[in-house]
Parts: sequence; C-alpha cells; structure tokens
Amino acid sequence: MPILVTAEAAGDERGALLAFLEAQRGGLRRAVLGLTDEQAKRRPSASELSLGGLVKHVAQVEQRWLDIAQQREHAVVLDQSTWHLGFQLQDGETVAGMLEFWDKVAAETESFIRSVPSLDDTFPLPPAPWAPKDARRSMRWLMLHLIEEAAQHAGHADIVRESLDGKTASTLVDEERTAREG
Repeated sequence: MPILVTAEAAGDERGALLAFLEAQRGGLRRAVLGLTDEQAKRRPSASELSLGGLVKHVAQVEQRWLDIAQQREHAVVLDQSTWHLGFQLQDGETVAGMLEFWDKVAAETESFIRSVPSLDDTFPLPPAPWAPKDARRSMRWLMLHLIEEAAQHAGHADIVRESLDGKTASTLVDEERTAREG
C-alpha cells in the first residue's frame, strides 16, 4: 500500500520531498495496473526494459541508497556480472511481491527521513570510480536523487506500457478512478 502524505505533512520541506517522491512512485505503480506477471516481464519496445523490471530496479535502488545513507550492509548486492538482474523479474519474483517490497522500502524511507535531525546532515559515499574521494551527500540530496530516479523510470514505464497495450498513465488513472467510483 502506498504511503499517503497528508497535505499538512507536505507543508514542510521533508513532507514536500516525501510527497513528490510518492507521486513519482505512483507513476510506476500505475504502469503495472491490471497486468499479469507475464505481461510485466515483456519488453515490447526496442529497449530491454520491462515494467516488472523497472519496478524492481527502482525499489532496489531506493533500498540501496537507504543502506548507504544509514551506512549499513547492502540488502541487495549486485556486481558488474549481475547488475542486469536488477532490471528483470527472476523465477519466483512477481510484480505483487516487488510492490510489497517497495512499500516496505518506502515506509522505511519516510521513517528515516523524518528521523534525521536535519536534511543538511550528510553521509559518506562508498568508494566508487565515479565518486570523488571522501565524497559526502546530504539527506536533501538523497531525497532529490530518489525523486529523480523514480521520475526517470516512471517516464520509461509510461512508454513501455503504451507499447505493450496502448494504455497511458492518464487512461490508467481514469480506469482506476472509474473502478473506485463504480
């Protein structure tokens, strides 16, 4: 179940960042509405991306950044030979399971961001070829990066879904609204 950030909670900077992140997560969640796992694994465009793979990737990336910010071991470990598996539903993985995992990660993100004393607090980046030595990032940067990641892939998901069955985010929202009201 998605986190619902109330209007009151969105009135402060943390709440606003959490609300923007949740809105972008919603784009990805809507993209898989009504699909079977088999449909969510399909790659209907020239891209290697599937809807199930996009949901999995964004959920795992959010988890990984939480792990980095909290300086703990990574829950999901991928290396150069396995990184592509983060974009694919594997045997036994389902869209429902990935959404459930992501809901837990989202709740952890909200709890963590609300618990840090300041969005100006920083955490060290792990050593990586693309990161400057001893680099640090703020909690605000973390939230903006998660919003960016979810938004980019929500856009990909829109294209993949439209290629799959002709539905767009707006038609899926209309169908969802009609189902709730009907």
